[in-house]
Amino acid sequence: MESINRMAVELVDEALDFADELNVAPYELDSGATVLDFGVDADGGIEAGVLLAEIQTAGLSTITTRMGRVDGAPVPHVELSTDHPGIALLCSQKAGWELDFDVFDGLGSGPARALVGRESEFEAVGYYDEFDLTVLAVESIELPDDQIAAHVADLAGVEESGVFLPTFALGSIAGSVAAGARAPEMAVWQLFEAGYDPNDVLSVSGTAPVAPVGYDESEAMARTNDALAYGGEVHLTVTGDDADAFESITSAAGEEFGRPFADIFGAHDWDFEALPASATVDVVDGPTYRFGERNEALLAESFGF
Repeated sequence: MESINRMAVELVDEALDFADELNVAPYELDSGATVLDFGVDADGGIEAGVLLAEIQTAGLSTITTRMGRVDGAPVPHVELSTDHPGIALLCSQKAGWELDFDVFDGLGSGPARALVGRESEFEAVGYYDEFDLTVLAVESIELPDDQIAAHVADLAGVEESGVFLPTFALGSIAGSVAAGARAPEMAVWQLFEAGYDPNDVLSVSGTAPVAPVGYDESEAMARTNDALAYGGEVHLTVTGDDADAFESITSAAGEEFGRPFADIFGAHDWDFEALPASATVDVVDGPTYRFGERNEALLAESFGF
């Protein structure tokens, strides 16, 4: 497969070309690295969020928005489909790069992780990237500086001028869209955690409501996780039959199911991952499983309806 960093850089170029139309703001750091503000100081928007999610999955997914309903109220939903779930979701979209510095706190996702390849997902999928430019999407309430760019360049093995950092706060429009687009990723990640071979997942589609924007990051984290756990729906096509692993991929499998994430995070020191609300798993030439269901009433409460 072509370098996923190369494919992501092409999408970053699109964001740079249409920055005004997308309401995003690019900045060049002293080191030559490029920061793109998708929703920290910039307004961003739905289309910016879609492009951000495409960058996070290195162009290996199709992402669209549609209108749906939550407890009878019209709410935009984001949908993601990919035929390369191992690489697009586990090796790129997963937020697996912690950026914990004295003056900066963030979480990185995107194809830069595949240039480092230290996480166990890369060995399981069998994919590592090589390219002289790299993209790391940064979730933070602050824009990264040269210290962050140098850190990324060092681990990814590229020049600082070859680092691109699309950045967003979770409490932004683009952040809400990108969070909703993670429903398929969370399902595949949970399958992997349950011991299922990610290469046996052929394709994944998923949808989730776009949570109402809250500029308070704690509120945004609670709402976006509720959107996944009580409104996210996924369909997977797989080759290996493992009913026990499949049953683990929805939020209904967890002991905390039925509680809003504003309460769950408090009990778990803000370290808890949402799984999609419902899933259908289609085993090729085998059975089709169905698990979980949406919780419209809890979503309405979380969204402040």
